Order: sequence, then C-alpha cells, then structure tokens
Amino acid sequence: HVQLVESGGGSVQAGGSLRLSCGASGLPSSPNCMAWFRQAPGKEREGVASIFSNGGSTYYADSVKGRFTISQDSTKNTVYLQMNALKPEDTARYYCAVDCYSAGRAVLSGRDPDDEWNFWGPGTQVTVS
Repeated sequence: HVQLVESGGGSVQAGGSLRLSCGASGLPSSPNCMAWFRQAPGKEREGVASIFSNGGSTYYADSVKGRFTISQDSTKNTVYLQMNALKPEDTARYYCAVDCYSAGRAVLSGRDPDDEWNFWGPGTQVTVS
C-alpha cells in the first residue's frame, strides 16, 4: 500500500518562505522521479517542479524559477520544495507526485498528470497574502 504524505503548508505573507516535504512509503522500489504540482481554485493543476533520481536533473515551471528549489533524500523516499519570495499567485493546494513514465520537462507539462504520475499525495494548502 503506497502512501504519500505532504507537510509544511500554511499561511504566509508575500515575500515569505515555506518548505514543503513529502514522504513516500510502501513503494515497491525507489522512485525514478518525484515532483510537486499545485492547483488553485478554478484553475487547472500545474506542474511546479520535478527531480529525477538518476542524475539529479530538475525542472521548474517558469513561474517559480529562481524562487523555488526541489530536492530529495533518496534514502528516505522524501522530496522537498523550498519556496522563497512567495507571491499571492502561489496560493494553491500543493500535491506531491511520485514515479513518472516520461523524461525531462514533459513530466510537468506533457500529458495529463494522472496519466504521467503513478502516485499522488492528498495535498497541503499554501496561502500567501
């Protein structure tokens, strides 16, 4: 039984920082890739950042480049998202995704995320005012 649990969300003022964490348990093997998505009310789910275990390649949405950093602890099957210089438009529910089918930037903005990623967490709310 695979379980993903996100934490670290909350409310913060514009310009502030938050660090999200996502721990994965029950995986049959170490994931090849992990990512963060977000969805604001009335908007489609958006790929924020991804990281590949083999080589450590990372990809970011243009809207968060230079402000967000994705990292992972492969020994713990944990992925992090450090979010700095937060803006009100970053307000959304943030979801952790694990184990993708494609490669490169396509895992964030290619096909339907539910078709691309195997496992999803329940999400954690981030509110920036």
